[in-house]
Amino acid sequence: MSVSRFYFFPVLFVTGLFFSCSTPAPEPFGPLPSERQLHWQEMEMYTIIHFTPTTFQNKEWGFGDADPAIFNPVDFNADSIVAAIKAGGFKGITFVAKHHDGFCLWPTSTTDYNISKTPFRDGKGDMVKEMEEAARRAGLEFGIYCSPWDRNNEFYSTPKYVTDVYYPQLRELYKNYGPLFTVFFDGANGGDGYYGGSNEMRKINASEYYQFDTIWNIVRTLQPTAAIFSDIGPDIRWVGNEKGEAAPTSWATLTPISPEPGKAPAPGFTTDTDLPGGMRDGKYWIPAECDVPLRPGWFYHADQDDKVKTPQQLMEIYYRSVGRGASLDLGIAPMPNGKLSPVDIEHLKKFGEILQKTFAVNYAKDATVTTTNTRGKNKMFAAQNLIDDDRYSYWATDDDVTTPEVTLTWKEPVEFNVIRLRENIKLGQRIEEVAIDIFQNGEWKQIAEATSIGGNRLIRLPENVTTTQLRLRVMKSPVCVVLSDLGVFREGE
Repeated sequence: MSVSRFYFFPVLFVTGLFFSCSTPAPEPFGPLPSERQLHWQEMEMYTIIHFTPTTFQNKEWGFGDADPAIFNPVDFNADSIVAAIKAGGFKGITFVAKHHDGFCLWPTSTTDYNISKTPFRDGKGDMVKEMEEAARRAGLEFGIYCSPWDRNNEFYSTPKYVTDVYYPQLRELYKNYGPLFTVFFDGANGGDGYYGGSNEMRKINASEYYQFDTIWNIVRTLQPTAAIFSDIGPDIRWVGNEKGEAAPTSWATLTPISPEPGKAPAPGFTTDTDLPGGMRDGKYWIPAECDVPLRPGWFYHADQDDKVKTPQQLMEIYYRSVGRGASLDLGIAPMPNGKLSPVDIEHLKKFGEILQKTFAVNYAKDATVTTTNTRGKNKMFAAQNLIDDDRYSYWATDDDVTTPEVTLTWKEPVEFNVIRLRENIKLGQRIEEVAIDIFQNGEWKQIAEATSIGGNRLIRLPENVTTTQLRLRVMKSPVCVVLSDLGVFREGE
């Protein structure tokens, strides 16, 4: 997971949303997500698994010269790995089918540097297939990473590699491993490598060499529901760091510096600083993915067994990624024997338990909901929609009401420390600033504020509060409010 760049022209997907009722639905605002982006938003958390000969070399970066014979995970069991991931509350797995070392974990026809040349399953194994089938048995979704950079292949940096090796690899993966929820393209491109024994440095201009318009066409043709991740999309952007952290103000929109449609991608985007937070006036819906490894590295190293992120650290990351409208992509690294470390399994399980306990009870469902305005006084846009379980039913205000208030009132005091807000992003990301108050000692007291809302905003208070009333004040919005969720929770221990 490195920091080099490649660029392209993203595509804008526009959808409308109208209801047959006396009062029309609010007009969409700004760029809108595609169906594949909506599905990605709903997943919230998934993992990415790194496991190649690099693991057996105790390295982070494979040079491409490892003997395939060293790859022999004698205790590998895909179901046990998937079970640990599911216990953590994750909804999907992105499997690294080929990393920068060029080693392919499926029996490909494009290169001899693949799993069929290893002792694994007596040379008849297909780890991509085993992971895919295990994920589907567990009810998790499956995605694939196939590195454009290949430090093993002798043809890398020539047109032959792209057309005769890399494109066919993508077609094999996208045809033979079922529907994918995402495909992942890392930014690392070109540098030193084995390259068939040349042992030299090879540099390429990624934006021109790989011809990404062709790659995107392969994806859209063979995996039309897969959300494409790369540094700047077209469906999901990198958040700009490997800490798993989006900016406190996080917009799902971005405007890369791009050419006209049909022309070669331009080598650049606005600035690196735009990645963590996006751009309020961005032209394209390209939300952020927050990638971070469970361990200090993306590959397993025994000397990092005491440095695995704790469940509490994972919760902090969760609030700074999923809680800021992004997704959390957690790096998982099997040991050379093919198992996950016991400490990894334990921390994933405890993290999943905290999450489950936190969101098991939504106290807002027991409250009476009142607002200062409802769009046309129509039940289709009623405040009661804020406390159902539908991300796309919503409360809306009249067009000229952009700073409304919502109040939750309980018959008995409730104790909580997490507030969840969601907009119906089918109508765009609209709200720019909110404040949260509770009623204490006969008066309203502000306890929190937040900026961008979007598909998910979690406000975590520094300590539990107890009250019989909570008030949400929308402080700033360029258009009428379209809010689909106001949830109230108490974090599990």
